[in-house]
Amino acid sequence: MLPAVSERPALAGVLGALTIAFTAILVAKASVAPAAAALWRCAYALPVLAALAFAEQRRFGARTWRERRLATAAGAVFAVNMVIWHYAIRDIGAGLSTVLGNVQVVVVPFLAWAILRERVPRSILVALPLVCLGVLFVSGALENGAYGANPPRGVAFAAGAGLLYATFLLIQREGSMDLRRPAGALLDMTIAATVTALIVSLILGGDDLVPVWPSAGWLILLALTSQVLGWWLITVSLPRLPAAMTSMILTIQPIGSMILGAVLLSEAPSSLQITGCTLILLGLVSVGTMERAAVRARRA
Repeated sequence: MLPAVSERPALAGVLGALTIAFTAILVAKASVAPAAAALWRCAYALPVLAALAFAEQRRFGARTWRERRLATAAGAVFAVNMVIWHYAIRDIGAGLSTVLGNVQVVVVPFLAWAILRERVPRSILVALPLVCLGVLFVSGALENGAYGANPPRGVAFAAGAGLLYATFLLIQREGSMDLRRPAGALLDMTIAATVTALIVSLILGGDDLVPVWPSAGWLILLALTSQVLGWWLITVSLPRLPAAMTSMILTIQPIGSMILGAVLLSEAPSSLQITGCTLILLGLVSVGTMERAAVRARRA
């Protein structure tokens, strides 16, 4: 089934986004320290990824050192992103933190401009005011009684995570261009993320570093779904799809997490926060829509 899905990148991307939509829910269910959640979602995934990567290597040979270096860098950034995002989940819940963490759709072009000197699309400039206004609404700065233990801090954590997530996606895309070895790229990334998360955990204090049951069970489920299946599907699809379609597909994750947070965790953001999420999602969707229209116009 998986090889067949890998030949249909759009389908693989959609299935991957739906799978990782459960990530914040499972992190909340595990109820462990943010750094510990990042560490064990990666560590528990390593045996499965190693087996898949070994099978790829026997068939296609070893990956290049450049690819491995890029995957290692991506993994280190991903680990720090996860820790910060997990703190955001604690402060504003699974749904809101996931929506805010996905502002990477707007951030990535600015990073590409700063690093690669790529032109910032007009669609991003149009979406930026909507996204910024949405972030302000979600922060709770304009109301009393906003949902979350600490909405302003949660928004700050989520925004920082979004910036790191954007950096991770840029590096990951460059390091995953060999479409024959997605598990190898994911293994290298996850090894680096495991080591980085362990270092961060020790720096922050590892008193509850080793999870007990049922937390360990939730983290194993998180590792097998999000870290293995979800990111395998995304790694397969990301280099094969236009940037606009990738942005549209990845928007599925925050929408799914908002719905799942309400249904499974009884999260109840305020009306203003829901309005803010709607503005952010409209901004993200508009990016993909305008980019696809621009592509069609160029082909006409």
